[in-house]
Amino acid sequence: MMLKNFIQTSRLKRWDFIIILFLILASFTPLFLFGWQKLPENVEMQAILRVDGQEITTFQLVEGKKGFTYLYEDEDGDTNLLEIDGSRIRIKEADCGDQICVRRGWASKNGETIVCLPHKLVIEIKALDGSEQNDLIY
Repeated sequence: MMLKNFIQTSRLKRWDFIIILFLILASFTPLFLFGWQKLPENVEMQAILRVDGQEITTFQLVEGKKGFTYLYEDEDGDTNLLEIDGSRIRIKEADCGDQICVRRGWASKNGETIVCLPHKLVIEIKALDGSEQNDLIY
């Protein structure tokens, strides 16, 4: 009843409301079209460890692979303990002051990075097939 009174007293016509409703529904179309895209299965990933821009080593990130740790120590005695667990990697321990790299947690998606600024250490996740970021679906 109130809606009917509002429509009669407003300057909008009946077709105006139908057009507005259609536009609101149409604005969700990209969400439905692109939201159901599937990512390619079994994309091989690798983690690249760089220190001061120089590549030190790479780790293959394979789902189901047994986890292991890797200790990196630079010439100044600074250490970072990396933990690789299947398809994900993290800095488990570091002797830097801020511990931001440790609190960052696990990285597993293409394009993700973990950075330890005091040690100039960067871990970057990349897909071996050369594809761009795979974070289309959350």
